[in-house]
Amino acid sequence: THRPMVRADHHDLVFLNQDDKYAAIIDDIKDCNSRGQPVLVGTTSIESSELISNALSEAKIHHEVLNAKQHEREAGIIAQAGQPGAVTIATNMAGRGTDIVLGGNFDVELADLGDATDAQIAARREDWQQRHDAVLEAGGLHVIGTERHESRRIDNQLRGRSGRQGDPGSTRFFLSLDDSLLRIFASERVSGMMQRLGMQEGEAIESGMVSRVIENAQRKVEAHNFDIRKHLLDFDDVANDQRRVIYAQRNELLESDDISGTIVDMQNDVLAGLINAHMPPGTIEDQWDVPALEEAVQAQFGVDVPVRQWLDDDEELDPEGVRERLEQAVAAHYEDKERAVEAIGVDMREVEKSFLLQVLDNQWKEHLAAMDFMRQGIGLRGMAQRNPKQEFKKEAFQMFQEMLEGIKRETVRILFNVNVRSQEDAQAAEAQREQERARAMQFQHAESNALEGGGTSEGSGAGRETERQPFVRGERKVGRNEACPCGSGKKYKHCHGRLDG
Repeated sequence: THRPMVRADHHDLVFLNQDDKYAAIIDDIKDCNSRGQPVLVGTTSIESSELISNALSEAKIHHEVLNAKQHEREAGIIAQAGQPGAVTIATNMAGRGTDIVLGGNFDVELADLGDATDAQIAARREDWQQRHDAVLEAGGLHVIGTERHESRRIDNQLRGRSGRQGDPGSTRFFLSLDDSLLRIFASERVSGMMQRLGMQEGEAIESGMVSRVIENAQRKVEAHNFDIRKHLLDFDDVANDQRRVIYAQRNELLESDDISGTIVDMQNDVLAGLINAHMPPGTIEDQWDVPALEEAVQAQFGVDVPVRQWLDDDEELDPEGVRERLEQAVAAHYEDKERAVEAIGVDMREVEKSFLLQVLDNQWKEHLAAMDFMRQGIGLRGMAQRNPKQEFKKEAFQMFQEMLEGIKRETVRILFNVNVRSQEDAQAAEAQREQERARAMQFQHAESNALEGGGTSEGSGAGRETERQPFVRGERKVGRNEACPCGSGKKYKHCHGRLDG
């Protein structure tokens, strides 16, 4: 600000437990409220704000709560947080840009008046000035922090709500050994200091040394969080490098009107991959898997190629010669497909561009999901004395290469296996499907009616003829405790009744 700061930043008060801390906070709020000093209470969670709100309600102190549940009233609550005796409980004041004006926000009050006369405006200004002077007399805005944040920046932003533009004010943080920051990073030093001083429950320690210990704990947390962000950034850089490559190819694809050359290159690359997989370089013919190659070409390109016959007819034919013949057969098949598409009035170049874009986007999304999944478990490589970052980069590069090959294979497969139909044929096929669906629905209705109504008239007659009759016992049922009919003199349950059981 352009005016010197006169705010009083008091040392932290550290208690043994949470109950003592919140009791001291309530007492401090009551003291400020009795003097007409506005209070801003900053909490780290909605639970803390509601706990303090309930305690103030029991003490019959009027207050406002600003958290995620009342975010729509944020501007109005903060605008009047500087009223004399106002108590405002806010969760995470960082990023809330509305200033707290001592005595209340006069501009907001003026807007509420609407079309006011000069006399009304003057009266309202005089009333605001009296409130403003009363708050200045009471000491300005008093800021209470219920817990230290992990970042000193957020704490400083909370303090900065008081003492703006040279106004008076004061701040204080109330802490306990149960707070997460002290429990994890500074509990031993602070608790040891409290034990040496012989502190009891309900007592607090206020010392610049304690404040420095807490700030050092915050520095540790900030350094820890920085290392985490730096660690994640190293992994993100790998994905960013790949993202730049993909987006550059995608933008080039969008700006291009004719990608037929790219499609031909993809065809040849996919074909070369199939040949290398089934006819590896440096191997003899007995080691080639010719049937599998024919099946792979059929599945990928939809072309039946007699590779075995070619090899039988030409004993000097090598893999390079097979590749040339396959390229010719595939190119001829694609030309037939292209003529069929053009015959129905569709531009093949647009079809190629559309399919390639769809495949690229789908493959890229699947690749990103696989990268995230791999990142979650890559840290386990450290147990094998391997650098997880280097392992991630290596695995990510291999996955990226596989994705590029997958784009080629999927694009070629779709283009070569697309079914070409005229508009009339498509409409006829759709009409036939509608008829089949209608017949299926009629059959289902008839079957359900038959089940509900007992079937058709013929079926119902047959059902009456073969209707099951109830079972009629020929002899009287013997009780379990009666004498057995066999004449043994034993009870039925100890004789032949055992067989029935």
